[in-house]
Amino acid sequence: MEAHHHQAALKNDTFLRALARQPTDYTPTWLMRQAGRYLPEYNATRARAGSFLELARTPELCAEVALQPLERFALDAAIVFSDILTIPDAMGLGLSFGEGEGPRFRAPLRDEDAIRKLAPPARRSASGCRSSASRAALSRSPATWSKAAAATTGASSRPCCTLVPTCFGGSWK
Repeated sequence: MEAHHHQAALKNDTFLRALARQPTDYTPTWLMRQAGRYLPEYNATRARAGSFLELARTPELCAEVALQPLERFALDAAIVFSDILTIPDAMGLGLSFGEGEGPRFRAPLRDEDAIRKLAPPARRSASGCRSSASRAALSRSPATWSKAAAATTGASSRPCCTLVPTCFGGSWK
């Protein structure tokens, strides 16, 4: 496995060396959900954004939030901050968060034709994370089933009863 990092040398490249199966002095450390409500600086950034959704849609703020845990903890990698539902939102489903409610989509996928009309999401860069990180930055694309369930039901908390028949050739009813 070859590591591909063509940027300036990192102050801490332990994580990348471990991925490349090179010797390291210790096992690298990072945490999923590193950024979040437990950090006062995250809460301040979220307040400045005006809403969680605006925070998740603004690459510069995502980069800021991703780097905040690195200032507090001895971690070897940053986790790029986002929300899994911003992807279907960027494809045209219209994500919103109601007061005291979970996420909802304005245009859930109700039939096969709606799926065919999906727009590919625009690519946006969190380049502030790349240029400011002194350690590796990790990205992830989690919960494909959860994203699909939310996209077909219109909300993440509903049962995914429409998704199973869709995947296996059944009815949308």
